[in-house]
Formats: sequence, structure tokens, C-alpha cells
Amino acid sequence: MMNGWLALLTAGLLEIIWALGLKYSDGLTRFWPSIGTIIAILLSFAMMSLALRSLPFGTAYAVWTGIGAAGSIIVGIAIYSEPADPMRLFCLTLIIAGMVGLKLNSPV
Repeated sequence: MMNGWLALLTAGLLEIIWALGLKYSDGLTRFWPSIGTIIAILLSFAMMSLALRSLPFGTAYAVWTGIGAAGSIIVGIAIYSEPADPMRLFCLTLIIAGMVGLKLNSPV
């Protein structure tokens, strides 16, 4: 059986993948990118459901969306040359710090 935190990390990484897939699917109008996006969404939800078996709901949901948000920002900077100004990086750091804080304060 998969550890709840590992399932949650996998779900978060899949969220980054499906967000990226939405960009490439052109509004779900391109067949293969759309199929990949839908598969990533389904797998992300499946992993999240596994994580919720052992992790507190609020913590799991916040970390799941935080991984997706932080990962999407990092992908945007790395792949699409989105701005990496100090304030944006500071806000990214706050998201990551919040996820770490929730993990460290989790009873599981």
C-alpha cells in the first residue's frame, strides 16, 4: 500500500502535468494533448483519493494545490520565460514554506 504522503506528492506532480497539458491541448481541441491531460487529471484524483485515506483533509488539499501552484510557477519560469522577479520568488517561497509547515505540523 502506498504511503499517504507519497500518494499526495504524486497527485501534486500529476497536477503540474495536467496544467501543462491544458496549455498544450489548446482548450482541449488537440486530440493527444487532451487525452494526456485527461489521463493526468484522473491519475491525480486517484492519488489524491489514496492520500485522503490517511492524511487530514485540509492539509492534503492545501499541499496538493500548493504543489500544483508552485510547480506551475517553476515550470512557467523554466519553460516559458515567465518573470522571476524578487516579489514573485518571495511569494513562491511562501507557498513552499506553507506546505512544509503543514507537513511538519501534520499528525500523520
